[in-house]
Amino acid sequence: MLPVQENMEILDNSTSKFPTFLLTGIPGLEFAHAWISIPFCCLYATALSGNSMILFVIVTQQSLHEPMYYFLSMLSAADLGLTVSTMSTTLGILWFDANAISLDMCIIQMFFLHGFAVIESGVLVAMAFDRYVAICNPLRYTTILTSYRIIQMGLLMVIRTVVLIVPLLLLLKPLSFCGGNVLSHSYCYHPDVIKLACSDTRANSICGLIDLILTTGVDTPCIVLSYILIIHSVLSISSPRERHKVFSTCVSHIGAVSIFYIPMISLSLVHRYGRSAPKVVHSMMANMYLLFPPVLNPIIYSVKTKQIRNAILRLLLMK
Repeated sequence: MLPVQENMEILDNSTSKFPTFLLTGIPGLEFAHAWISIPFCCLYATALSGNSMILFVIVTQQSLHEPMYYFLSMLSAADLGLTVSTMSTTLGILWFDANAISLDMCIIQMFFLHGFAVIESGVLVAMAFDRYVAICNPLRYTTILTSYRIIQMGLLMVIRTVVLIVPLLLLLKPLSFCGGNVLSHSYCYHPDVIKLACSDTRANSICGLIDLILTTGVDTPCIVLSYILIIHSVLSISSPRERHKVFSTCVSHIGAVSIFYIPMISLSLVHRYGRSAPKVVHSMMANMYLLFPPVLNPIIYSVKTKQIRNAILRLLLMK
């Protein structure tokens, strides 16, 4: 395989609608990629095993067949999708210096990467609604969140994802790309790819803005509104002990929301305003965005949710 410098020289002299992009590992630490791959492998193994375990216990344990755990299984499935969608390119760079990727493969990766991110955002909204109903309207919890309604919500998340992501990615096909075509991350990320285009990207920018409004712009206010109503309901409880007990059921979800949205917003801000920031900052933010939720969500829910913790312990101690 050609070294990165030679690849860049070849690509610098071309303008193409069928480009080859060069992915980036950890800038400045290319000599240590083999060693850096060790913690990455540990994180990927933790994400895959943790989320698979959560899915398995929810499917196999009849006591966990409740709305809250159905939504948790959706979250674990989305986290597995996020992990798998970038694992091959990231480890390929760290192990084999395999940093070249075609536009078509880039689009396929972005479909799954951005798609699972949109689904996870939708699942977090559904989980916030679940907590709102459980706390503010507990007597109607089972009648509101029926199995049929949960299936409808899951299908709506998938449909929304396909409707928003497919046009965004198809708009990349007519673009021409020129220059080095070197991406900032170890995977294809839509804002990163758009910056390399040398043709008009106004339609892409407008479509991207619409997608952002219809995902983060809708989901974040819904989660905030749910917690405003939850806090209002909890504060009306006279007993401090009961207030603490009720609000503690939301801690896991608040943690999941934080570790998903904070890295995502930080990465967006780095792309928007941090062009002068060192390349290693872009790389680390990108890896945090995709690795933190899949790694930490199973840990948070296993530690903070007694039913999940007990189910996992029973499974591990089974003879």
